[in-house]
Amino acid sequence: MPLDKAKIRQSFSAASVTYDGVAELQRTVGYALLNTVDSHITGTLLDIGCGTGFLTAELLRFNPELLIALDIALPMLHVTRDRRWVKTTPTLLCADAEYLPLINSSVNHVFSNLALQWCSNLVAVFTDIKRLLKPDGQLIFSTFAPQTLQELKAAWCSVDDYSHVNDFYNAEQLKDFLQQAGFTHINITSTLYTPHYESVFALMRELKHIGAHNVRAKRNKHCTTKTAMQRMIAAYETAHAINGNIPASFEVFMVIAS
Repeated sequence: MPLDKAKIRQSFSAASVTYDGVAELQRTVGYALLNTVDSHITGTLLDIGCGTGFLTAELLRFNPELLIALDIALPMLHVTRDRRWVKTTPTLLCADAEYLPLINSSVNHVFSNLALQWCSNLVAVFTDIKRLLKPDGQLIFSTFAPQTLQELKAAWCSVDDYSHVNDFYNAEQLKDFLQQAGFTHINITSTLYTPHYESVFALMRELKHIGAHNVRAKRNKHCTTKTAMQRMIAAYETAHAINGNIPASFEVFMVIAS
């Protein structure tokens, strides 16, 4: 799934100011992710795709010796930098998750909350993470799964043949990618979150404010017309509206690999 890396960087840079105000799902998933792991985690922790530093701050509960917050968007790291850090100030690293500038066997645990779906080559990403992990290290991450935004995708499919919504890998694909990278112990669980919104516009506004645009390299290069947008909204509401609100599915995989 080729993704436009410049578009990803631009989208999340623009969302750095609005992200925390609308990222309720990301926080919910982040807490759930941390609750899946052993409380005795120590050593060097790396947070890939740290965004505004929510998960980075929560990782302090493990009392790490070194905490590294990495993100592709420099404005996101600026927000992380300006948080109130009491016990440990993280080391900030502006880098692409597909090109990790860390030495071999230097990290005990890698965390990532709803970020790795923005990488094109997950085999390369997982291989690089395996390289920098210590022999007993773990990769612990959450990522969007195929049912995510299925209602929005179906509504757009009734309007045109363009790809308006990103696709996401299934569990078997993720497991295969991890095994190719050298991980042998892999646990994947799935949870479906279905928040409701007052309108389709409210859903799309939230997606914009967290930087979750369609970032495929091969997307519709033309502006979506007002008529096409109205047809999509009508299709969405006709199929899914409940008491004036519309649901949106977000399927999330929780993965622990070593």
